[in-house]
Amino acid sequence: MGSLSFVASFTLIHAAAYTLAGAIALRVSPDMYREKGRVLDYLRDMSNETESAHVTKWFFPAQILRGVLLAIVLLPIVGLLGQISFAARFAFFAGLLIIYADFASAVPFNGNIEGFVYMKPRYLQSGKVWKFYLETVLYAVIVGAAAAGLLF
Repeated sequence: MGSLSFVASFTLIHAAAYTLAGAIALRVSPDMYREKGRVLDYLRDMSNETESAHVTKWFFPAQILRGVLLAIVLLPIVGLLGQISFAARFAFFAGLLIIYADFASAVPFNGNIEGFVYMKPRYLQSGKVWKFYLETVLYAVIVGAAAAGLLF
């Protein structure tokens, strides 16, 4: 698979997985993204028409950009990934997205290491953290399986 083909395919896998995981998470955890008492009150309120319209307008272009950037970083090791088993590729992609892109990210967020250090306690409600990881794990599993099986 050529570089452009890999970037395009990975980007589509990312965007589809992110959309699916986000849709499931929104159904399971509406209290995170909607309503006045939501945990993430610093994010746009999806029950507010104006704020929701902004997310709707920029959601897909942002995911295309994210997918392209994620894929470009992987280009130097695409050949190596093609030489390992499906299980190893799945573990690599899923682990990369769960650990590097989320849990060990340098951007503070509730549920990651930096968030635990820097965020105010009201954003670190322990009963809500699993809801964030539901979306993260769903996304990583979908991308891991699709990328490991379809790109090689």
